[in-house]
Amino acid sequence: MREILWSALHVENWGEFAWVMVGLTGQLMFTMRFIVQWFVSEKQRKSVIPVAFWYFSLAGGVVLLTYALWRKDPVFILGQATGLVIYMRNLWLIHTEKLRHAHEG
Repeated sequence: MREILWSALHVENWGEFAWVMVGLTGQLMFTMRFIVQWFVSEKQRKSVIPVAFWYFSLAGGVVLLTYALWRKDPVFILGQATGLVIYMRNLWLIHTEKLRHAHEG
């Protein structure tokens, strides 16, 4: 059974298997952002991007960047690193706005 799984995942040892599991975990977190966005939008009956979307983006992006660094894949590294900047900036803007409203009200 292990041989079939390792062959399907293109791994040759437990270390590589663990890294693939890290990558899949990151991908799952990244996918959750769309599921959260979809549920919130359906609930509000309009397109909404909740704060959780950005947190899942950040968490998934960090894990996927770690995996990409292990794989030494420059395309994957560049894509994830660029995304992290965008996710952090959006979270910064969201929290700055909340602080501004708290001081105004």
